[in-house]
Amino acid sequence: MTAACGRMVRLFPAPPEEVAVEGTWLADRLHEQSGPERPFVYASFVCSLDGRIALRDPATGTGRLPAVLASASDFRLLLELQAQADCVITHAGYMRDIAAGRLDDILQVGRPEPGADLARWRLENGLSAQPAVVIASASLDFTVPSSLARNGQRVIVATGHGAPADRLEALRRQGHEVIEAGDGSSVEGGPLVRALGLRGFRSLYLLAGPRLFDTALRDGVLSRLYLTTTHRLLGGEAFDTMLAGPALGDAGVRLRLSSLHYDPMVPDGPGQCFTRLEGPAATAS
Repeated sequence: MTAACGRMVRLFPAPPEEVAVEGTWLADRLHEQSGPERPFVYASFVCSLDGRIALRDPATGTGRLPAVLASASDFRLLLELQAQADCVITHAGYMRDIAAGRLDDILQVGRPEPGADLARWRLENGLSAQPAVVIASASLDFTVPSSLARNGQRVIVATGHGAPADRLEALRRQGHEVIEAGDGSSVEGGPLVRALGLRGFRSLYLLAGPRLFDTALRDGVLSRLYLTTTHRLLGGEAFDTMLAGPALGDAGVRLRLSSLHYDPMVPDGPGQCFTRLEGPAATAS
């Protein structure tokens, strides 16, 4: 995404007002919302009107964000969320996609070039030059991108207690820090957030897809959700949604709307809504 971002309309809180896209999420100052004793955990998704965050390739079974859902405005706002993180939490599937050239490596603030101003913003606001990166994985079958070492980023591998012992030992021999956060092989949101808080992290950005988002929500550690809804219906029988687990009970989980913006022009005419919702951890405090 290289196109310039324009303006949008803030619909809530009222009264409606035209605002610039750039700076909208930076104004939330997420790195100041909490401390390591209770890290501020936030996630973001882009979805269609029928709830698709990804469509699955029938040949490989791999989910991909459809290009028609993306926009320069949404990408800019994603970079603003990343810029405020002490720590970005991602997953092994993304590592494998980077290694195979299927997806771009966007783990550094200020790279790609459209976010160069955000690298300066981090330093001016007391953050490290780059966020730490947590890679969540049950199988531990991935390669750590060389870009993390080149940019001096702290790398932490998160897995469950049932992870393959030989791969755990291999990662440790390579000098990687490992957190075991989960009773089985998979990472669980609550234990992971508590472990990262003990390591001094204050603002945790979940870029790890639906499974880890699901467990963070169920464990009550999600503070905020940023949801971009593109006004387009996709359909399809093989797709991903935001949640990966069973039903959340008859009442579900309540998220409180705290802001709503509308951009009528992106991606190519249908428009998008940018919604900020307060999660269980925020509403409980």
